[in-house]
Amino acid sequence: QVQLAESGGGLVQAGGSLRLSCAASGITFTIYAMGWFRQAPGKEREFVAAVSLRGKTTLYRDSVKGRFTISRDNAKNTVYLQMNSLKPEDTAVYFCAADRLLITTPTYHYWGQGTQVTVSS
Repeated sequence: QVQLAESGGGLVQAGGSLRLSCAASGITFTIYAMGWFRQAPGKEREFVAAVSLRGKTTLYRDSVKGRFTISRDNAKNTVYLQMNSLKPEDTAVYFCAADRLLITTPTYHYWGQGTQVTVSS
């Protein structure tokens, strides 16, 4: 059974930082690209960041470039999203996802349940 378990969300003031983690089980982690998406109330799910199989290639949406960093630890089957200089518009439920392809569309094969990130102004 495939499980992607996100953690690390919470409430933070604008300008603060959070680090999200996503622990994968039930898949061969090293053959999957990993992505982070987010969904705010009333909005569509949107791409945030993605990382290739060995972490050498990373992709980001423009609005988070320079503030967010995606990384992975294949020994721990875990992907991370370090979020700095958070803004109220970053408030959303954040989902991690796994796919055989490194893509930016919300068509990933496996998804976690999500973790809430709330940034207060």
